[in-house]
Amino acid sequence: MQEQSLENAISASQQYLFSLQKPEGYWWAELESNVTITAETILLHKIWGTDRERPLHKAENYLRSQQRDHGGWELYYNDGGDLSTTVEAYMALRLLGVSSADPALVRAKEFILARGGITKTRIFTKFHLALIGCFDWRGIPSLPPWIMFLPSLKVEIPNPFSSEPLFSGHTFSIYEMSSWARGSTVPLLIAFDRKPVFITDPAITLDELYVEGVHNAVYELPRKSDWTDLFLDLDRAFKFVEDLNLVPLREEGIKAAEKWILERQEATGDWGGIIPAMINSLLALRCLGYDANDPYVARGLRAIDHFAIEEDNNYRIQPCVSPVWDTGLVVRSLIESGVSPSDPALVKAGEWLLEKQILSYGDWAVKNTEGKPGAWAFEFENRFYPDVDDSAVIVMALDLLEMPNEAEKQQAIKRCIDWISTMQCKPGGWAAFDLDNDQDWLNAMPYGDLKAMIDPNTADVTARVLEMFGQLQTGDTKRCAALTPDRIVRALSYLDREQEADGSWFGRWGVNYIYGTSGVLVALSKIAPNTHRRNIDRGANWLVQVQNPDGGWGETCESYKDPTLKGKGDSTASQTAWAIIGLLAAGDAIGNYEWDSIDKGIAYLIQTQKDGAWNEDLFTGTGFPGHFYLKYHLYQQHFSLTALGRYQTRLQQRMALKVPLNLKVKETVDLVQES
Repeated sequence: MQEQSLENAISASQQYLFSLQKPEGYWWAELESNVTITAETILLHKIWGTDRERPLHKAENYLRSQQRDHGGWELYYNDGGDLSTTVEAYMALRLLGVSSADPALVRAKEFILARGGITKTRIFTKFHLALIGCFDWRGIPSLPPWIMFLPSLKVEIPNPFSSEPLFSGHTFSIYEMSSWARGSTVPLLIAFDRKPVFITDPAITLDELYVEGVHNAVYELPRKSDWTDLFLDLDRAFKFVEDLNLVPLREEGIKAAEKWILERQEATGDWGGIIPAMINSLLALRCLGYDANDPYVARGLRAIDHFAIEEDNNYRIQPCVSPVWDTGLVVRSLIESGVSPSDPALVKAGEWLLEKQILSYGDWAVKNTEGKPGAWAFEFENRFYPDVDDSAVIVMALDLLEMPNEAEKQQAIKRCIDWISTMQCKPGGWAAFDLDNDQDWLNAMPYGDLKAMIDPNTADVTARVLEMFGQLQTGDTKRCAALTPDRIVRALSYLDREQEADGSWFGRWGVNYIYGTSGVLVALSKIAPNTHRRNIDRGANWLVQVQNPDGGWGETCESYKDPTLKGKGDSTASQTAWAIIGLLAAGDAIGNYEWDSIDKGIAYLIQTQKDGAWNEDLFTGTGFPGHFYLKYHLYQQHFSLTALGRYQTRLQQRMALKVPLNLKVKETVDLVQES
């Protein structure tokens, strides 16, 4: 029968996901990025002299396996190679004792020189090279330590001719940087001030990677002939003052940065739950003369070990770990595909999640003086940086579960919703980690060449909050009292303004417009199907238009740089699932399902499932748009199951209403296979 293929796919997927559950109740899969994370970890251990205590010889195998035929290494799968990534991989292999005459490095050298060499790399690559004397510190922007003392003060300049102020915002401080930039920058205040050159074993030079020759290299930051050149003039002034040893509050700033770093280390050794902040913090402590056996250092190094994946002949480092995120999304997919909400395995996952709720204040409280703790973070431990997106997902997962202590669960949910409500930004949306973290000029600083210095509100995170509100308002409305009608109206207005001319929405944390559009369609269908019918219809039409001939959907990471590529790319299970989820939601809202597109998408998922799982090489997660991408190894599993489960629910509803089915799953699968 036509339903059999669907039921079999759902059952197989459920069994596969249950097989991955950890004994403690959570789910956790690899979070893959590019090789720079491993390369920089190798550098860190070489600088600390702790490399012999780790299986770094296996890291050489990993790095070699990731080199592509063109000689370079990639930011994301099949991107053609990236200069900075390749230079860091080359550096790491040389630190591991690989000769520059090795065929792999000869090919890498050709790739690097053809793209301009070391002087054309990003600032962070140059910084890592400067630590071991392979780049001159003169080419690194200055970061004065007195930045630590700049206060975050709310400033409002009234407008005599309007009720709206001329300016309303905060003065610059480290808390105007995104949480990830802040956690990485404060340690760099120490490293950039000390400008160390560490001797490694083996000691290396990378002179061969300078196109112009190392002695002819110009260590000046490039000018753009626009207002941003002001930063270059300031940098020259900072360097002049440094040379004269006249930097104000220099040692006081260093001590303040050191104190800030130590205070934010988790008991597990983590800093911010991300490798860049962890590596930079350990480098800062090395600059200050800490011993490798100091408790702060030893815990920090062990924390990085916990981010490692060691196999028989392979060793690599993840940029972050995502157990809370993975668990919440898997729980939702299993319940929405038919698993009982009181299933013991799911109840165990719910109990694990409740234990992970963060009940202490974090950096978010610097600007958010109203909120009380109660959120969730992405990782095992990250009490300073819970985030809105994770929190909303966990709330929805817990809401679906039937727990032994329902009263405790409901209080945890309410506490989190109360916190989320206070994190709403001035434009009406929600950001990931902070409130009104939107001073875009910070991205123009030479130091901020990854363009990820801020954390403004985004359509996808805002949609997640509204989806949560839509799910929970059908139950005990007291839980959602903090999300007042005014807050919801402001959020809807924000999403209305963010819709693109073609009907799509930008996706900040997933690739890209397919992710953003799907999320917003789900949110609008739950809480504003009548008032935003036009927005929903336009979004659904866009998804239909970008469907691939094989029935799936795909979008390249390059769409962040080139909007003409939005919705274009090889089909993946995760992006196909997002599109189906969005189209089903749109159909719920406007009563007109795009069944032909949905059917073909479902057929694609069923056809590409193997042994209960889906496989995809392409990256569909986003770290920093245009600069850093991620592959969540569970995305293709739980999002696909969610799509199949929601689809099955719609089929059952139609059958109950005795509406003729215009879908024949089996026949559609056959048709797709033939094409």
